[in-house]
Amino acid sequence: MRPPPVLIGLLLLSGLALAWPRAFGSSAFDPFLASTGGLWGLIALAMFAIGWRLPRDEVAQVARRWPAVLGGTAVQYAAMPALAYLAARLSRLDADATVGLILVGCVPGAMASNVLTLMARGNVSYSVSLTTLATVASPVVVPLTLRVALGGISVDFPAADAMRQLSLFVVLPVGLGHALGRARPGWARAAGPVAEAAANLAILWIIAVVVAANRDRLAVPDARLIAALLAVNLLGYLAGDLGGRALCVDRPMRRALTLEVGMQNAGLGTTIALSLFPDRPAVAIPCALYTFGCMLTGTALASWWGRDPVEARPAPP
Repeated sequence: MRPPPVLIGLLLLSGLALAWPRAFGSSAFDPFLASTGGLWGLIALAMFAIGWRLPRDEVAQVARRWPAVLGGTAVQYAAMPALAYLAARLSRLDADATVGLILVGCVPGAMASNVLTLMARGNVSYSVSLTTLATVASPVVVPLTLRVALGGISVDFPAADAMRQLSLFVVLPVGLGHALGRARPGWARAAGPVAEAAANLAILWIIAVVVAANRDRLAVPDARLIAALLAVNLLGYLAGDLGGRALCVDRPMRRALTLEVGMQNAGLGTTIALSLFPDRPAVAIPCALYTFGCMLTGTALASWWGRDPVEARPAPP
């Protein structure tokens, strides 16, 4: 099965960001570094596009399936921060890498998980419902979880700023996009592919900006950090599968939950890191690296599952 275009775009755009000075000269205009100040705007654009693309019944799906959706979201917000914290401690990472890794564990699930759930022949509606609830809850859960996880680390984390930014640039654009899509369904259908492409491009550009800002550090990656990120990713998939079994959902829903838990919205984590820790750019490196890793492993897992179709039993009321 062919890799999704978003993975190809991730590799190409980040590769260009990494090689830009060598290709065009160190004194040439650098569009990646020049756009650093607009990252929250890109996040808002991506979230608006996601809200625009949400089917009309997805909010109703969250209400109808609230035990499975709430349970799946609880699995994600409990397992991933704990895995990230343990991996950082066991790997003996420095303070910046530790904060970045824990941030990876605290953000909601990635938008790409919805696409890969379709490839994996999982329950896409359940996947989107999980993403929706995790995103809506993020202004409260992410700052709280970060505050608890970073309690033993010497870092000044502005929880109020994180809550405000997540509310303004994540939840509000999703709500506005969804409301506009429902009010103008004809527009939503016509502009759907454009909105999806805009969301993907915004996330890819954010990751490329982080690559550009950390070219020297990424030239010699920390093997311990890479191992820790891979462990969090793979154990996240395992936590999603075990959580699905505990919730007694069918196999297509379990596949959706597995991908949702293991694939974090590291693009959002990257923007939070650069915004809240402007004097510590290395904090964003784990988020950028995780995006590569979870896209690669998620694509491989979804491709493997896609060769094994399953029949879904009726969803719980």
